[in-house]
Amino acid sequence: MEQQNKPGERRLETQLIRTRAHPTRHREQVTPIYMASGFTFDNAEQARAVYSGEQLGYVYTRWDNPNNDELITRLCALEGAEAGLPMASGMAAIFTVLAGLLNSGDHVLASRSLFGATHQVLTTILPRWGISHTYADTELTSTWADLFRPETRLCLVETPSNPGLTLIDLAWIAGLCQERGVLLVVDNTFATPILQRPLAFGADLVVHSTTKFLDGQGRTIGGALLGDRLLVNELTQFARQTGPTLSPFNSWLLSQALETLPLRMERHCANALALAEWLQGQPGVRSVCYPFLPSHPQHDLARRQMAAGGGIVAFEVAGGLPAGRRVLDGLKMCDIVANLGDARTTVTHPASTTHSALTDGERRAVGITPGLIRVSVGLEHIDDIKADLAQALINHG
Repeated sequence: MEQQNKPGERRLETQLIRTRAHPTRHREQVTPIYMASGFTFDNAEQARAVYSGEQLGYVYTRWDNPNNDELITRLCALEGAEAGLPMASGMAAIFTVLAGLLNSGDHVLASRSLFGATHQVLTTILPRWGISHTYADTELTSTWADLFRPETRLCLVETPSNPGLTLIDLAWIAGLCQERGVLLVVDNTFATPILQRPLAFGADLVVHSTTKFLDGQGRTIGGALLGDRLLVNELTQFARQTGPTLSPFNSWLLSQALETLPLRMERHCANALALAEWLQGQPGVRSVCYPFLPSHPQHDLARRQMAAGGGIVAFEVAGGLPAGRRVLDGLKMCDIVANLGDARTTVTHPASTTHSALTDGERRAVGITPGLIRVSVGLEHIDDIKADLAQALINHG
C-alpha cells in the first residue's frame, strides 16, 4: 500500500532512517542508549512541573525514555498513528489493551483465528474478572453482525492469522464496529505496516509483537500498541501504573531495525511467494497456504488490502502429525524455532508447539491440521531454502 505523501514530505523509507526523537548532544551518528532508570531536575519547581505534565521532560523510564520516544515516533510514521506505547512484549501490548479498556461485564468479539497466547488470555484470564468473549469464524462473515451484544466493547482480530493465514476484510469489520460504537483492535504482526495499515481502514488501535519482523534479527522481545491519541492516553496511565515497560536497550535495537524494514520485507515476501509456488508441486505436500497464491480462498481480498503476501507460508504434508515432525527432523539448514520474522528461515509444527494448548477440535476450527507446517521465510537465497525443504520432504515419508 503506497504511502501518500504531501508535497515536500519525505518518503517513508527516508523518515525511518532520518527521524530522531531528540537531537544528539555530541554529534553521534546514531542515537545513544539511555540506560537510566530516572532523570534529574535542575530544581524543585522543574521537578513539579515535569511530574505534573505542565512541562515536557522525563521522570522515570517506567513512564518514558528517549529511546522509547524514538521507537514510537518511527512506528507512528509507519502505521499512520497519532500516538503509541512501546511494550515489553506483543502479549503485553494485547493484555494492556484488554485490561486497560475493559471492565467487568464487558464483552469481546474476536476472530477465532488468534495466536495461542491471546486465546488463553480470552478464555482463562479475562473470565475471572467477569469479561466474556465470543469467537467469530472468518469464513462465516454473514454471522458476525448477530454476534455483537449490547455489552460488546471491543472487537479483536488478527489478519493474516497465525498460522492459518486467514484474512479479515478490514474495511468491512471496521464498518460493523463503527455502526455499533465498538472499538476495533487489529493485530498487525504478520503483515507489518509495510504491507498493511489497519488504521487507514478504520481500526482504532493496532498491536504488534515487535519481536517478529519489526526486529527481524531474533534479538529482542518487545511489543507496541498504536492508534487513536485519546485511547493511547488512557492506556498510558494504565501502563505507567502496571509496568509492562520495554527496556531502553530493546527500544534502541528495534528503532535501528526499522531503518531496514522496507528492504527486508521486500525480500521476505519475494522469497515466500517463490517458496509457496514451488511447494505446490512437491510430492507429499497436500496443500499450500499463502495469501498471494491464486489458490488462497481470500486471494482477492489479500490483493486489495495488502501490498504483498507477507513472509509466512503454511503447508500440509500427507501423513499427519508423525509426518510433519519428520519433516522438521530432516531439516539441515532451516531452524526449528517457535519464533518468526527472523532473517533466518524458521520452521515450526503448530499442532505440537505454538497451538498445542488448544484442543484438537479448536485447532481444526482454525485450519491447524496435524500435518501443518509453518515456515517463516528468511532472507537466505531462495534456492538454498528450497533445497533444504526438498531433502526434508523426500526423507519425511
